[in-house]
Amino acid sequence: MQRFVCQQNIQHFQKLLTEATDQQLRQTLTTLLASAKRELAVLHSQLSGADPSPAAAFRKAGDVGSVLAELRPGFEASEHPYMLIDPGPGLKIIDVNDAYARATMTTRTEIAGKPLFEVFPDNPSIETADGVSNLYTSLRTVVETGQPHAMAVQRYDVRDAGGEFVEKYWQPINTPIHDPAGRLICLLHHVEDVTATIRGADTAG
Repeated sequence: MQRFVCQQNIQHFQKLLTEATDQQLRQTLTTLLASAKRELAVLHSQLSGADPSPAAAFRKAGDVGSVLAELRPGFEASEHPYMLIDPGPGLKIIDVNDAYARATMTTRTEIAGKPLFEVFPDNPSIETADGVSNLYTSLRTVVETGQPHAMAVQRYDVRDAGGEFVEKYWQPINTPIHDPAGRLICLLHHVEDVTATIRGADTAG
């Protein structure tokens, strides 16, 4: 029921936005729309993850382990930030490499096994934040198409050691990882921190 309400609200707010001319009303509708999309993304991630298909039930722990064992050497050694995500309910973080932990000011042991959007929520002080909804849409696209998906540069603030949100911009690429039989095992989330570039462009402008 909650998902249905969110979906109806999104359609409603989108329709009103196309008709609204008052700037204050448009700002309010934009905020409401972002909130509804965020809530729907979190609900979808909790209930079905990014892979609601019946085939998702056929992933086996042994298959996951063998595929991850093959990935592990390159994953660990890479200087680029990578995260492995279970596409099932909760979108739980399987693991991150050290580069990802450094980039996001987290530790591997603390976030492994936790739901993605519990660890990386939107910054609550930004009413129109769309990191959660855009990332979920990308992950869902990867599952549905079976192909990598490169997102546009995304503002997605992360928390520092003290729990304060820090402004961050990322270039994310999401990729499906399949076993030899072609079954989806996990999702590989690769990000590059482009905050300095974006802030430099803003300053120059």
